[in-house]
Amino acid sequence: MNAKIACKTMGLCSLLLLLTALTVNAAEVDGALAKCAEIKDSSARLQCFDNLTRQNAPSKDTSSPAAVATTASEEPSPEGKPASVLSQQWELDGKKGKSTFFMLRPYRPNYFLPVAYNFSPNENTALDFDPDAKPQHNEAKFQLSFKVKPWCSDIEGIKYLKGIDLWFAYTQLSFWQLYNSTFSSPFRDTNYEPEMLVNFRTDIDIPGVDDFKLRFVNIGFNHQSNGRSAPLSRSWNRVVVNAGLEKGNFNMLLKTWYIIPEDEQKSDNPDIARFMGYGELWLTYYWKQNRFAAMVRNNLREDNRGAVQLDWSIPLSLIWDKLDMFSIYLQYFNGYGESLLDYNSSVNRISAGFMLVDWN
Repeated sequence: MNAKIACKTMGLCSLLLLLTALTVNAAEVDGALAKCAEIKDSSARLQCFDNLTRQNAPSKDTSSPAAVATTASEEPSPEGKPASVLSQQWELDGKKGKSTFFMLRPYRPNYFLPVAYNFSPNENTALDFDPDAKPQHNEAKFQLSFKVKPWCSDIEGIKYLKGIDLWFAYTQLSFWQLYNSTFSSPFRDTNYEPEMLVNFRTDIDIPGVDDFKLRFVNIGFNHQSNGRSAPLSRSWNRVVVNAGLEKGNFNMLLKTWYIIPEDEQKSDNPDIARFMGYGELWLTYYWKQNRFAAMVRNNLREDNRGAVQLDWSIPLSLIWDKLDMFSIYLQYFNGYGESLLDYNSSVNRISAGFMLVDWN
């Protein structure tokens, strides 16, 4: 043990022993201290000091308002249980400090699918201006998505705006013709999606279902485009309203949107609502580190043009515990709107790859 560590250790021990002296006899403390000091092994000596402090430390008085406030800020959830997935993702429980501001957090799933086989590729859309550059059935698909919280009403102490957070989010979804060497393996389409969301933290019981709660509602603005020039350009702007509900390891995300109107003659996709509708429902269940999810979307019209996506994530930690940040990811998509370029073309795709685990 060097001199700096020894100095810090003795200073810490002195402070702890001073607090201990308030509840134990001074002679007993001196005797215990002497026994600890006689131990030659430095690790064992420090352990002796730690044990002495723990045995005689005063218990917390949770009856006082100050103690209750301190405990609430330290607990992972108000009930003292491990924080749920939605709580972790949106910081719903307890008062979060400014240290969490501007910290990048996962938003939507982050994954890389090197096998993304489309049984029905859109033959009407070329990869570029070359009419012969047709997409192959198999390609790679990946998504990067994160969010950051720059403002929280609890920290600012605004009296009438408790439980409100401001989030900025960004999602990028890419379809890469990785195996199409004939045309230099181009990116077939990339969708860029920035968002601004005002999140209202709630804890409202849903009538008729035990422990089923509305955990949050967020309202915001969403822009999505593929950054291409005409005739491959696609974009739309939406006002979004989302609601997150939770019961144990099951959660439900209801996403709704209002499409901000554009001049039909200037819009790249004036009929996008006919295929994408005005909302979608996500159902997710976590079981032994597995993630099962389903997405359902419908345009609510007579000419039914919806979509369904089914997910299964299998933890790689079953093979090697050091891989607990990743999982094997299987995805199936059928319907319209998988990408902006194909918003009006039906896709039937099965994919396999890896996902970043953000629910443990």
